Amino acid sequence: MDINTRLARRVRELRDARGLSLDALAERSGVSRSNISLIERGESSPTATVLDKLATGLGVALASLFDAPQAEGDEGRAAPSPVARVAQQPVWTDPASGYLRRNVSPTVASPLQLVDVVFPPGQRVAYERADRGAEIHQQIWMIDGRMDIALDGTVWRLEAGDCLAHRLEGAIEYRNPTRSPARYLVALATLPAIPPHPTRSPT
Repeated sequence: MDINTRLARRVRELRDARGLSLDALAERSGVSRSNISLIERGESSPTATVLDKLATGLGVALASLFDAPQAEGDEGRAAPSPVARVAQQPVWTDPASGYLRRNVSPTVASPLQLVDVVFPPGQRVAYERADRGAEIHQQIWMIDGRMDIALDGTVWRLEAGDCLAHRLEGAIEYRNPTRSPARYLVALATLPAIPPHPTRSPT
């Protein structure tokens, strides 16, 4: 299964699971209905920015869009394998910036997701501030090269060995200001929603 087909099935699966129509997801994500339809049919190669908007509208981390759809993950087994062999890890390249991301984590259910990124020199990717409807924490650990990460306007320069922790809630921009590729690992943890305390009726 190619990566666009995998994305197509996963977006449709998440949308159906939340009972969202195309129009409803378009309103929540800011991505046009026609564009979502093309993506779900595997007829479009969405950019990282578009995928992040869809992930926001669906209330998940962007990495979740690259998980195996249920039909692919089950394959007649009692449970997904806890091991993700490198040859089976989905790899996707952003058509706008050329940055390459590999979903490292197995398909087994886990609040933690790992993503290996290779970011081309001189490129940038920016995501808008958004309410994801879930508490998602992220850490970026630089393996090689250098990156500038802007969180709501505050720029953090990361070099090999540095690690940045933050919560996914504000605007974020990734930029490689050098002439060499950068590589880093992203760890994402999605915390379960805590229901509000019931309001007591006056006695």
